[in-house]
Amino acid sequence: MSGLINYLSCGALWLGLLVKAPDLLRHRHDPYLRAICVVLGLAGLCFFLGAPPTVGVVNRLGGTPNLAAPLTYAAITAYCAASQVLIVYWRGGPRVHRTARRWILAYAGVVVGIAVTFALGDAPVERRTDLDTYYATTAFIAQMIVLYLVAHLVAATVTAVSSLRWARRVRGGLRVGLTLLGTGSLCGAGYSVAKLTAVVARWSGRDWSALGTAVSPAAAGLGALLTVVGVLVPLLAPWVTEVRQARRTYARLAPLEQALDELLTRRTLRLPRPRFASPATRLVWRQTSIHNALSHLDAYFDRDLYERTRREALDATGDPEGAVAAAWAAVIAAAAREEAAPGRKAPHPDGTGCPVDRVPGTALLARIADALAAPAGPAETAPAGPADVPAALADAAAAADPAVASPAASVPSVTTTGTG
Repeated sequence: MSGLINYLSCGALWLGLLVKAPDLLRHRHDPYLRAICVVLGLAGLCFFLGAPPTVGVVNRLGGTPNLAAPLTYAAITAYCAASQVLIVYWRGGPRVHRTARRWILAYAGVVVGIAVTFALGDAPVERRTDLDTYYATTAFIAQMIVLYLVAHLVAATVTAVSSLRWARRVRGGLRVGLTLLGTGSLCGAGYSVAKLTAVVARWSGRDWSALGTAVSPAAAGLGALLTVVGVLVPLLAPWVTEVRQARRTYARLAPLEQALDELLTRRTLRLPRPRFASPATRLVWRQTSIHNALSHLDAYFDRDLYERTRREALDATGDPEGAVAAAWAAVIAAAAREEAAPGRKAPHPDGTGCPVDRVPGTALLARIADALAAPAGPAETAPAGPADVPAALADAAAAADPAVASPAASVPSVTTTGTG
């Protein structure tokens, strides 16, 4: 009689509604978002009204025995309509609004039928958990029970079939969400089947009320959990993908930042490291530090070394983008070594030298970092530079004569403040 399953299910659904509420406030005219919020809100309301303690309170406040029953059944019917509307908007198509209106009108008729049959029937004995089986043979009350159960079964079946069929044609978070929503709808159908089975058994003189008081609430609770997760997964999947991609890129850029670490520290080019920041913010911080260092090194970039390394890498791998990354890795390694050499001055202090063909943009930085992190091949002599780059790139950098090195185009600079 505690209604724990009902209240836990209600809490899970309304928690999902709370998650989506800010989006609804920002995009209140989006019918898809409205449908999601209505589904979550009504589903939670169904469990809340169906909890035995709530049933007792509603009956007492309303002054009518079993008044909570038609209210709960009406909420379940409205939830069924909202579920169908959500599926309609989810799938889209040329007749979305017309199809949604048809579902709403059909289930509005069911709500009217529930109200009329309850008003015509007589249910003087309060039943908080087994009203379905207790009044299964009472005129008009029995029709009310069958009406809402059949309507719920139809909606749950249509939702399950539509979701699972559509899930086979999509990928990613949408497929996971549809599969969970379809499975949750199957559990919801199990709720109706268990209730209907208990009612039919009552018609034949058998007492299978346990199906309605134990099995159906468990099926409904599991269905609620799967439904709320299924609705939220497609909405959260892009954010999760973005966070994962930011973390992956941040980790990939570590070798490039490490190669420039001595320069960043010595020249105070690194912004203060953000604390308690999102992965995207940390990624921007690392990219900014790298661009600041590259901007400082632009006068030391060697066009001849860039072209020679790019041609050799392209001949060896056949990968144009990989060849450009390898060339930039060699140029950056050589520039870092030359800039750190005692007493050396930039060939072009004003930073206006002969431009390298491609300036390393943000998208290319990860490939350059991969080239720096690649295992070094065997080398007879591998001079150690302050950037601590692989020996193969250090050899390539050393092949250029620093005295005749020609500078390259500058990398966009970001103004820095503070110490890193």
